[in-house]
Amino acid sequence: MASATSGAAVGADAARRVSHSGLRNLTLAFSPITVRRVAPAQIQAVDEGRHRPWGGPGWEESWYLDFVAADGSLAGYVRLALRPADGQAWFWAGVVGGGPPLVSVRDHEVPLPSGAGLEVRASGLWTEFVCETPLDHWSVGLEAFGVALDDPLEAWRAERGDPWALGLDVEWEALDECQPSAVGGGYQQACTVHGDVLVGAERFELNGNGMRTHSWGRQEWRDPTWRATGRLDDGTSLAVGGMEDAPIGVDGDGLLRSGVLQATGADAELTVTAVVHAPVLVPGAGRLARALCRYDAADGRHGFGWAERFHPATSA
Repeated sequence: MASATSGAAVGADAARRVSHSGLRNLTLAFSPITVRRVAPAQIQAVDEGRHRPWGGPGWEESWYLDFVAADGSLAGYVRLALRPADGQAWFWAGVVGGGPPLVSVRDHEVPLPSGAGLEVRASGLWTEFVCETPLDHWSVGLEAFGVALDDPLEAWRAERGDPWALGLDVEWEALDECQPSAVGGGYQQACTVHGDVLVGAERFELNGNGMRTHSWGRQEWRDPTWRATGRLDDGTSLAVGGMEDAPIGVDGDGLLRSGVLQATGADAELTVTAVVHAPVLVPGAGRLARALCRYDAADGRHGFGWAERFHPATSA
């Protein structure tokens, strides 16, 4: 569940929990992975850190963390991808349920971290991903100005909207052991998620669940991959995905709609229904359809999570 407090402006008090930098500049425009399969027993604490690049151009290392309030009222995600051959990083963030239909941040020209950690800065953006306890506990701090979009399809167009402050002071703590990723490689972990989310002048206290994924290797961005993650109300974690034959259908614009998942961990078929959309443009490569979804089982169990489906440019 997420509870909110509000103020007339985004001032010092409203941003106290996310005031790690001196960032104050407003910018109006912001600008699946091929890796070695990792078995659970092979996932070590050292894997949580940064890896030495291999594979030449296209090599990418990413940290992808999402969250959903227990009642589905607030949800979001952050993704930081280091692309050393390009000399820059990609950063994405999105929040739904915080007032505007979608607040989105996308910047593909972020300078790489200056040190060994995962702190990056750009115009209108500061974020830091911190491994508090390997294989157990991560935190993310964020201060950014994104755009509030009334029409999610605008995220695939000019990305024009009202400038909107977005802040996070959020922690992910392990619910399960790390497992191989549902798509490609690397690993993922179901977590409880708690902290503060700032959307414009509104502050939300977050208590919910989420998934964190860490991958490294060649990122082709040319295959029609899909994945779905979440958690049911009986505590069952969900993480499925694959290539081609996505079970989640799309509408005429390419946004996710609904489908049926064969979820082994849930011991049941799950009906998935997109609730709120948060698509992402990958310039020159394609469009990522991404949405907060509701999952329903025939036995009455239900839950929320995130699903996505990538449309390569050749088929977008």
